[in-house]
Amino acid sequence: MACQSIRETLAGSGKNPPACDDPVLRQPAGCFVSLHGLADHRLRGCVGRLEAENSLWDVVWVTAGNVLRDPRFQNNPVSIGELSSLSIELSILSPLRPAAHPLDFDPKEHGIYLMCAGRSGCFLPQVGRQTGWSREQLLARLCTEKMGLPSTFWMNAGALLQTFTALVIGPVSFQSAEAGRLEPV
Repeated sequence: MACQSIRETLAGSGKNPPACDDPVLRQPAGCFVSLHGLADHRLRGCVGRLEAENSLWDVVWVTAGNVLRDPRFQNNPVSIGELSSLSIELSILSPLRPAAHPLDFDPKEHGIYLMCAGRSGCFLPQVGRQTGWSREQLLARLCTEKMGLPSTFWMNAGALLQTFTALVIGPVSFQSAEAGRLEPV
C-alpha cells in the first residue's frame, strides 16, 4: 500500500487510501517511511508522523506519498523511473514517552524526540543501532543536524526528551514490496 501511494503520488493521483477493515491497521499509530538507494544506501527521502492521531493505515498512505516531498531533496526529487533502484522501509512507532532526563534512553532500542529552545528533532531507533553513537553523541548530532542548534543544547534545563520504539518493516526493494514480497535487501 505504501508503494501504491508513492506511485499514485508521482502520477498525480491517489488522494485516498484503499479501504481497510483490519482492526489492527485501523488503530492509531505514528509512522515513518524511508527511501534509500539499493546500491549505495544513499537516503532519498524520510518523513513521518510521531503522533498517534490517525489510523496506521491512513498514516502509512499519507506518509508514503509525502516521502516524495522531503525538503532535503527538493532540487533532486525521486522520479518514477528511479523506483526500481530504491529500497523502502516503514517504521511503525510506539506512543511517545517522556524521559525523566535527556540521557534516560537506550541508544540501541529507542528513538528520540527532543524539544529545546522552540525547536525539535527526531532520530529513529535505527540511527543509534547503525551508527553505534553514545547517548551524548546522538543528542549532540540531533541538536546540530536536525535542530540547527549547538551540540550541547540538549543539556539546557528546558530540554524535553521523549522516547519511542519502532517496529521496522524492511528495508526491502521497492519492486519486491510492490509484489508483496518482504525479503530484506
